[in-house]
Amino acid sequence: MTQPVIPQTEEMPAEVYIQEALPRVNEFRRFVRVFFSRGVVRFGAAVIVLLVLTAILAPVIAPYDPYEQNVTNILQPVSREHLLGTDSLGRDTFSRIIYGTRYALLVGVVTVLIAAFIGSFFGIIAGYMGGWTQTIIMRLTDSVMAFPPILLALILAAIMGSGIKGVMIAITFALVPGYVRLMCGQVLSAKENEYVMAADAIGVSHFQIMFRHILPNCLSPLIVQITMVMGIAILTEATLSFLGVGIMPPAAAWGAMVHDGYRYLIRRPILSLAPGVAIMVVVFAFNMVGDGLRDALDPRLRGTL
Repeated sequence: MTQPVIPQTEEMPAEVYIQEALPRVNEFRRFVRVFFSRGVVRFGAAVIVLLVLTAILAPVIAPYDPYEQNVTNILQPVSREHLLGTDSLGRDTFSRIIYGTRYALLVGVVTVLIAAFIGSFFGIIAGYMGGWTQTIIMRLTDSVMAFPPILLALILAAIMGSGIKGVMIAITFALVPGYVRLMCGQVLSAKENEYVMAADAIGVSHFQIMFRHILPNCLSPLIVQITMVMGIAILTEATLSFLGVGIMPPAAAWGAMVHDGYRYLIRRPILSLAPGVAIMVVVFAFNMVGDGLRDALDPRLRGTL
């Protein structure tokens, strides 16, 4: 169908360019294209999928019981029977790394989700209510953020004692302030939009405005933050376990494995290098996936094919 010819008048420019309306963009296709446009993001996504499958299928994949001690196989080198050798108690290192994915995912996912829920709740309240409510919440947040997260988690873990429960509580508490500040800033911007003013004008309750109208429009940066902080949570857990206040032996935690193997760096460096590389790859994968999500969810890229 041809475009109608517009007659030229004195008030119109000499040339009139008629542009056809751009086709409607499929948001899912745009998200997939932008997200998987870089090789490092594809690598990170593959590593995370492999991590999840390994944690689920650990009893099937692991060739040995990760907790079974065998004094006749102490510090065995890499071989066909033991792909990464054995530790000082004769336990298969490869099997322990496989089971360590469960602790990594448990700490990374659960602590970050709980911290995101608590921090987002207080951040939304602080940003929307303003006044003394915002002042109190944000000054408390600033006081907690005065401590480096790893130092704060180390102090809390030492106070509550070693173990998976104490580590998860310590890491969760250390991660909450970041989400409070993130959501408070997002809400301060979103609450000035017309749809919030219109909802307030027709008598919609503050609770509905905060969690039904404002929160959905602040999810994009929250999702990106959650993904990227999961790597930080896994690294923090490994650090605490290495320092002896995290997940303690005989649990197959990567940080504890690095701690157990560093005494044999000359004889059997694989005992520390293998779990150390696993930590490095997983943290790198979460960071790359978070970076890809940031690009894919960037509203400035909306409407591009």
